[in-house]
Amino acid sequence: MLGTLARAWRNNSPTRLHKRERSMKLHYHPASTTSRIVELFVRDQGIDLEYQLVDLFTGAHKHPDFEKLNPNRLVPVLEDGDFFLTESSAIAKYIAEKCGSAAYPTDLQARAQVNEMMDWFNANFYKDFGYGFIYPQLYPHHKRANDAQQAGAISWGKQKALHWLKILDERLIGPHNNYLCGDTITLADYQGAEIISLGDLIRCEYPDFPNVSRWMNTMRSLPSWGTVNAAAEDFALSLKEQTFIAI
Repeated sequence: MLGTLARAWRNNSPTRLHKRERSMKLHYHPASTTSRIVELFVRDQGIDLEYQLVDLFTGAHKHPDFEKLNPNRLVPVLEDGDFFLTESSAIAKYIAEKCGSAAYPTDLQARAQVNEMMDWFNANFYKDFGYGFIYPQLYPHHKRANDAQQAGAISWGKQKALHWLKILDERLIGPHNNYLCGDTITLADYQGAEIISLGDLIRCEYPDFPNVSRWMNTMRSLPSWGTVNAAAEDFALSLKEQTFIAI
């Protein structure tokens, strides 16, 4: 009896509770692109994080309890004690800063380049590639009001995506860089690779962009890639009978 009580006290001692309270928790879903950005970075860097599934398919992100965490009703959300963050880019930077990850360099100019590349993906590429080209082909709530508007939106999205891919291939990666910001992996690579991988859902290929293809092959070879992207790959398989306009 005393041994049982002693074990119970050790398991609930102030030190152990303090450690649990300090553990960061990621509210996420593995099918969410923005969730995978954070998860790929965290797993590849070996950072300890607690995961809390928010089942998007049952509408858990619309539950009042989750809405208290993120009024946007989107994942991911990072919980660190009584502190919360709701944007994947900010979450990745916060975790990297807190854990001292080399993927977010401390040198001012090197860090500015990482920030610049992450902003480029969010403000330019993801907007046109994801929301203008891929999502309207996949999700009913992203489709346009009629066939003519839908065709026009997808045509425009593809044209803009090709424009950004050309810049990414020739100017931002180029023939010499192993990664987006040089020869060392950074937060920008985890973000950019997951956004590019959205194209897998509609069977995009990039033979006209050899530097993008080379970089993506490097990212796909990360040990954690398969685990993080398993749900997305299963989703892609479920779409194999559908016809899409692809790159």
